[in-house]
Amino acid sequence: MPRLLIVFGTRPEAVKLCPLIGYLRKMSSPLDVRVCVTAQHRSMLDQVLEAFDIHPDHDLDLMRPGQTLAGTAAAVIHGIAKIIQDDPPDMVVVQGDTTTTLGAALAAFYAHVPVAHVEAGLRTGDLGRPFPEEANRRLVSRLSTVHLAATEAAAANLRAEDINANRIFVTGNSVVDAVLGIRDRILAGEINRPSWPFQSDERKLILITAHRRESFGEGLQNICEALRRLAARQDVQIVYPVHCNPNVVDPVWQRLGDLENVSLIDPVGYTPFVDLMMRSHFILTDSGGIQEEAPSLGKPVLVMRETTERQEAIDAGTARLIGTDPEIIVPEASLLLDDISHYKRMAQAHNPYGDGQACKQIAAALASHFSGRPHQTSSEPQA
Repeated sequence: MPRLLIVFGTRPEAVKLCPLIGYLRKMSSPLDVRVCVTAQHRSMLDQVLEAFDIHPDHDLDLMRPGQTLAGTAAAVIHGIAKIIQDDPPDMVVVQGDTTTTLGAALAAFYAHVPVAHVEAGLRTGDLGRPFPEEANRRLVSRLSTVHLAATEAAAANLRAEDINANRIFVTGNSVVDAVLGIRDRILAGEINRPSWPFQSDERKLILITAHRRESFGEGLQNICEALRRLAARQDVQIVYPVHCNPNVVDPVWQRLGDLENVSLIDPVGYTPFVDLMMRSHFILTDSGGIQEEAPSLGKPVLVMRETTERQEAIDAGTARLIGTDPEIIVPEASLLLDDISHYKRMAQAHNPYGDGQACKQIAAALASHFSGRPHQTSSEPQA
């Protein structure tokens, strides 16, 4: 029975891989699934594991105070190498572009174990944006045997880099599976919706996430200035789950902590976060995953970054790339608040990242690798 070692360490990775783990463990195809977490995001990772009832077989718990990117990468490589040595898998499955992703792929490569890369092919074309994610995902592509691209555009990126088209599979994005699964459980009453102290029928809720490394410093200061200006309106309630990184916590509380209609809250679990997205009018974010999740909930997204690897959302009209300049953020947000037709165009746009069937497609692609039979989602150059 082929053994998969699925490795992840951050909240976004967990959100996208936990539905896949659940699907693989329930499917009839004989794949033995082992789960390893590095705990690159300890508390936020645990929230997602609990939401999806996933219990890791290995927990490296490798983060230490003040740990550098190099230190994290070294710890991941060492930890995964030992697991591969003690309990050899037939394939290591990684997701996205984190330090955990790169470290696990390198450890597998050193041990001559094939790598499957979920969400392969994302590119901005700029190694510094986002940093270090753009470099991580490019390097993982060179180390991978199976490339599981969420969209045809991502697959085209891989083919342009001379990746064998027979090893590229277009699957959709499993984050859509995750968000729709939680949404359906909430609407069915299987999950009790939180009672938020900031709920209001008179104010439109604007959900904020901003924590990326490239936003630290001036970028985050500019974002906070834009939020202060938006908070001057009496018809909005701004809700900002603040990332625990001191580079985020300190400036956000200094600039926004005194505003009555700005709620700065601790990071929340995935289920309550989906509930916040459902309640929101729109979302201001520098996150990648939210650009994929929000369209399935009919929520417009304003992306506070200079570049995005998720151009499909921009092209589909579900998201707009606006950077961190308050002179752009405030007018763009105000347009969504004041122009109903503009809001509806973004809210009703099609989600380019799939329909909630990505886990099924990924599982079929992995099974086809071990069976040696071709799978219909394999990506071929377009005529």
